[in-house]
Amino acid sequence: MVIHVVRPGDTVYRLSLEYGVPMSQIVADNGISDAHQLVQGQALVIQFPRLVHTVQPRESLTSIGRQYGVTPRQLMQNNPILEGSPVLYPGQTLVIAYQGEKEGVLSANAYAYPYIDPELLRSSVPYLTYLTPFTYGFTPQGALVDLNDGALIAAAQAGGAVPLMHLSTLTEDGGFSNDLAHLVLNDLRIQEVLITNVVRVMGGKGYRGLDIDFEYVFPEDALPYAAFIRRLRERLSPLGWPVIAALAPKIAADQQGLLYQGHDYAAIGAAADRVLLMTYEWGYTYGPPMAVAPLPNVRQVVEYALTEIPAEKIYLGVPTYGYDWPLPFVQGETKAQSISPQTAVYRARKYGAAIQYSQSAQAPWFRYTDENGRAHEVWFEDARSIRAKLALIPAYGLYGVGYWNLMRRFPQNWRVLNALYDIREE
Repeated sequence: MVIHVVRPGDTVYRLSLEYGVPMSQIVADNGISDAHQLVQGQALVIQFPRLVHTVQPRESLTSIGRQYGVTPRQLMQNNPILEGSPVLYPGQTLVIAYQGEKEGVLSANAYAYPYIDPELLRSSVPYLTYLTPFTYGFTPQGALVDLNDGALIAAAQAGGAVPLMHLSTLTEDGGFSNDLAHLVLNDLRIQEVLITNVVRVMGGKGYRGLDIDFEYVFPEDALPYAAFIRRLRERLSPLGWPVIAALAPKIAADQQGLLYQGHDYAAIGAAADRVLLMTYEWGYTYGPPMAVAPLPNVRQVVEYALTEIPAEKIYLGVPTYGYDWPLPFVQGETKAQSISPQTAVYRARKYGAAIQYSQSAQAPWFRYTDENGRAHEVWFEDARSIRAKLALIPAYGLYGVGYWNLMRRFPQNWRVLNALYDIREE
């Protein structure tokens, strides 16, 4: 795999000749909407097939896989043109393997809302160990707030991923309730009701693990929160179901702020099977323009986490989106728009902006002026920034990657992930 940065005068046709790969592959691998208009500074993934197969009549992914010693899921991963569908056509060319050695094996989890586009979901699932529908809430009495998750669970199972139930203190108003957390964490009777309901729903719907995400937990509830996670694990472990806990991005044990103080890394790391470091949202809706996940900040969180939690328990959180800030930025007034990497590139092309790349943050960005004369600054993710983050996983011996989230198209992410790693199956 090569990541090519578009130069003035580059076209898909010219790059096809330069690298000796089909134009259609470059377009598909990068989700290019207009092959005639690339953006200066745009990153493009270039892959080099080592072994290909031409589909014959009556062949299937299973039969082709047997010929070459690969699984249907691996064929899905190597052929994004399939979009997660097993349907083949005679004459179709499938990539069996690409050039280059992979760096290892990792576990991949990703979150999705029930209203995700079905085709986007189907095309993403082959790259996942786990799929986590977002989210189950609960009442003060310990009853679960139901989630329309049937299609997500079915898609996970069809695509070879394991569905994880997501339990959070998110309420209907869109915020995390520390009062609700305080109630359940300090009342063992309500806890028992909630845990019983969790186990019942997991078993009934086909979930095979739990992801727990209580945010803005009161500082005094830090140890009760860890104890609650331990109780969940004690109930789920005999069933073979792991418990994963999401952690705020701390860089020190005594870090101040309501987001951080209720998450005791050492206690939660000991209580859970694994943890997810939510290493994103430095650049966020109401903050100043900056990278969503600057690499130095991400590295700081990982290095602190490793002082409290074994590396083999840690998922690295990775964002799949960016933000567009209107300028000038005014604290308390400016609100950024969340956008996909595809939309970011589209806007750069529409407004004639060259994409820059911050070496310090390891993230792409650009500025443009819209049709109303308003200036904007955009920070997002691309193949380069994803490769930089994924490189931290083997460097620190981490267990895997957790994507927030699947709702926006980002084909380059899957190309980079597949080029670097084999995806663990559970």
